[in-house]
Amino acid sequence: MSLLARFQRVRQQSLYLCSPLQTEDFVVQPVVDVSPPKWHLGHTTWFFENFVLVPNKPDYKVFDADFNFLFNSYYESVGQRVARPNRGFLSRPTVEKVFDYRAYVNQHMEAFLEGHELSATLESVIELGLQHEQQHQELLVTDTKFIFGQNPLLPAYLPASKAPAKASTLQETAWLSVPEGVYEFGHTGGGFSFDNERGPQKAYLHAFSFSNKLVTNAEYMAFMEAGGYTDFRHWLSEGWDWVNTHQVNSPMYWEQKEGQWHQFTMHGLLPVDPDAPVTHVSYFEADAFAAWSGKRLLTEFEWERACQLYAPEVPAAANFVEDEYYHTTAAQAGNMQLLGDAWEWTASAYLPYAGFEKEAGAIGEYNGKFMVNQMVLRGGSCATPRDHIRNTYRNFWHAHLRWQFNGIRLAQTSK
Repeated sequence: MSLLARFQRVRQQSLYLCSPLQTEDFVVQPVVDVSPPKWHLGHTTWFFENFVLVPNKPDYKVFDADFNFLFNSYYESVGQRVARPNRGFLSRPTVEKVFDYRAYVNQHMEAFLEGHELSATLESVIELGLQHEQQHQELLVTDTKFIFGQNPLLPAYLPASKAPAKASTLQETAWLSVPEGVYEFGHTGGGFSFDNERGPQKAYLHAFSFSNKLVTNAEYMAFMEAGGYTDFRHWLSEGWDWVNTHQVNSPMYWEQKEGQWHQFTMHGLLPVDPDAPVTHVSYFEADAFAAWSGKRLLTEFEWERACQLYAPEVPAAANFVEDEYYHTTAAQAGNMQLLGDAWEWTASAYLPYAGFEKEAGAIGEYNGKFMVNQMVLRGGSCATPRDHIRNTYRNFWHAHLRWQFNGIRLAQTSK
């Protein structure tokens, strides 16, 4: 696929994700971690205008001089910006004007891609912009779910008639072994990678085994029914404080109706599927469940080594639907479930690899400055574009966050 065709496909995908939304849905920001859909559309467009068109097309006229301030996210070197908690105050520009902005930048980008011979450096910036937009496509799904989930009417993003069939389970829980050794990690081959993936990074691993599947809703309900949320012995100190401060007693989006657990989904409120992977849990909850189970979470290097041995490629059976861009959890690929269902919390703090180098200029702000007080997640989720998933991808969130499709895989050290 040419770079132009890929640009058009990725840009159209964002609009498709927004097609079920009404105008009022585009401007809501219930919490600081969630951005309004309108802002996502403007910010991903700003990236191409600011980092591609402005520095490389001398005759380019910016669409609106205020948009650099409105849609800059966190790039200190680019200038001032609207504070992140205040993105929901942007009733102006209108949704219509943001769509006009996307069309304007798309037109100029397409002409630029057709009429210029690109250097390797510029191609890498454009590819970063496309990967960046795919990150925001996942956020469009998860942020929209949170926005709808806070609405008292619990509106559905997609009609219930398109709700997924009940998840099928793997045959049996199996424990897969990984021998001890010194292994190499990180993205070292061809194709795209973010700067935080680049190695090589070597690490010694003790022999361990890991579960072939994610923890299911039924398994997590057993933890809840056993008093998991009320027994301090399972929890990290900070996690126990979080549970009590916020009165947490279930995964996000769960509620009881007539004695049965229901879960808010992209199709509205539905009964919890016991066989589907549990999602929307914090690191604190994942760690507590592992402790209650007598197991532990994998480190990120253990997770990547498991992939190297058992799932070296994103499986063709992964259930990312190209024409729908949102798919269900519990994809099955043979007897393995490592990629594309839920982001898996690891026991690893988000830190730079030995080979990490910051890019020059504003692009260097992309990942490195966030390497503190966050935990690494691996694997991609049901909301991640399928061609955005790879074994070396390092996601990272603060330990209390739950609005992403975050799940749990158990591991144990071999004796």
